[in-house]
Amino acid sequence: MNKVILMGRLTRNPEVRYSAGDSSMAIARYTLAVDRRFTRRGEDNNGATADFIPCVAFGRSAEFAEKYFHQGMKVVVTGRIQTGSYVNKDGQKVYTTDVVVEDQEFAESKASSMANGSNGGYSDYQPSAPAPAAKPAPSAAVGDGFMNIPDGIDEELPFD
Repeated sequence: MNKVILMGRLTRNPEVRYSAGDSSMAIARYTLAVDRRFTRRGEDNNGATADFIPCVAFGRSAEFAEKYFHQGMKVVVTGRIQTGSYVNKDGQKVYTTDVVVEDQEFAESKASSMANGSNGGYSDYQPSAPAPAAKPAPSAAVGDGFMNIPDGIDEELPFD
């Protein structure tokens, strides 16, 4: 089985390109900085406490990444490892390893993302519909530990 689950922060905004042809498809590439839980004794990691994992998303997943993912955002990615190779312009064979994204989602709230120094891509957020009108709040608790229900909300209760 080839299954990968990663949680990390984007090192930069996703790079999105579109395939050529009649039915072009979005292809997004991004790198996740994934923290290591621990290091082995005596291992000289030069202070590195994260691995940088290249990810590639296709189609609607790529469009989603382009629209909502931004540098510093914490995300969870599920996918599979894919290896490949190509010959570069100098004639040398280059080996690649990528995580092909099958599912991706936010790993923290907007407030957490902003508290960590990243705007999380929400600086231009505009709600699509107006917020619902506030319902009357129940009055403060009375001496018996129960709250009084305000008049006029009988229709809104889910029971009779």
